[in-house]
Amino acid sequence: METIKLDLGKAFAKASGFIAPDVFSTYKAAAEEMNIALHEKTGRGSDFVGWVNLPNEIDDTYLSDVEATAKSINDKNIDVYVVVGIGGSYLGAKAVIDALSDNFAHLKAHKPAVVFAGQNISEDYLAELRDLLDEKEWAMCVISKSGTTTEPALAFRLLKQDIEAKYGKAEAVSRICAITDASKGALRTLASEEGYKTYVIPDDVGGRYSVLTPVGLVPIAVAGFDIRALVEGAKVMAKATAANVKFENNLACQYAAARHALYTAGKKIEILVNYQPKLHFMAEWWKQLYGESEGKDSKGIFPAAVDFSSDLHSMGQYIQEGERTLFETVISVAKPEREVKIPEDKANLDQLNFLAGKNVDFVNKMAELGTQIAHVDGDVPNIRIEIARLDAYNLGQLIYFFEKACGISGYLINVNPFDQPGVEAYKKNMFALLEKPGFETETQMLKGRIWKVPVVKL
Repeated sequence: METIKLDLGKAFAKASGFIAPDVFSTYKAAAEEMNIALHEKTGRGSDFVGWVNLPNEIDDTYLSDVEATAKSINDKNIDVYVVVGIGGSYLGAKAVIDALSDNFAHLKAHKPAVVFAGQNISEDYLAELRDLLDEKEWAMCVISKSGTTTEPALAFRLLKQDIEAKYGKAEAVSRICAITDASKGALRTLASEEGYKTYVIPDDVGGRYSVLTPVGLVPIAVAGFDIRALVEGAKVMAKATAANVKFENNLACQYAAARHALYTAGKKIEILVNYQPKLHFMAEWWKQLYGESEGKDSKGIFPAAVDFSSDLHSMGQYIQEGERTLFETVISVAKPEREVKIPEDKANLDQLNFLAGKNVDFVNKMAELGTQIAHVDGDVPNIRIEIARLDAYNLGQLIYFFEKACGISGYLINVNPFDQPGVEAYKKNMFALLEKPGFETETQMLKGRIWKVPVVKL
């Protein structure tokens, strides 16, 4: 069966800041040990490693239930399916749906269109979404463990009002799915009272690791994509990166060790590169996964992303010649789903006849290879990950590969990869500035800081 390929060759010693082979070998035992810790639940944050064995725990009955929910929604002939959530409650589903969709599905008659709400607090965004839904047949899914996270709670309050006004209370209930905690929280209470179809977010799986829970599977199934193939890909990668798989064959251990070696060599920024625009939101999901998992205790590699070749005409200059604190990880898709050959042109004004008869993807691959060589020559270490095709099976592999490597990476720098205490800082300030009950002291302190800032005369 097709499996991910990992090439570390262009990350090894060429100049200062690349991986020295002898240094890389010193992380072998540590990476294996951290992988075992994930499986045996002996590392930090072990209460949130339910995702490690998750692919193997998903059975046919579970998948059939999700597929039945998707069918019941689609049987209503809806035009738009709204997924309400933020962070891991939307990025994973968005990443997979975008990767598997036609690039121009939004301009075609594809139904349903899956759109998102609750991932921002833009008044214009919500107003324009409500205008759209007023003209369409729609249903929605709301995702939140607590039901009180500000962004999705605010969006759901508005959309719940709208869907009930449009369809009546009883029909609205049949158009709402809630994915939340098993027994507690505001959304669980509301869902039980109203009678929504519900799914459980496992207690031991954090949002950014939740793509293979109903958080990701329900929206992906409603969008019409093969969740069985997605899960099967994850199962294959889970087996390939299991605790008993030695470092030499364990791609997650190797990737984590390579990242750690580059980090200790002074490479503080990792740029995830893709050459397929459909992977843009896969990079956004990856940024949350690694940024939220590693960025704490004043440690961690900063995750960034670029879409090539587009961004070669914007960020390419900095990557080639800017400060040498970065490395690249390239996701390469071996075979495109479609074929386009370059035609002959008699006038040849664009001077491209030398490419006549070749596939566009051949040009893309040469751009990828040429860029990789140029960046390595510019002292940017390169890691390359190749997936065979951009399909559900291979995306399942890629998702689990990144999750496993992320857990190992966090342990290698001795942080808890499964909490996010820093996320609470903005929330506390926002609540204080909004004068939320219970935040009176903080409100006064912040207002004093804002309105009494001394004026500096120049």
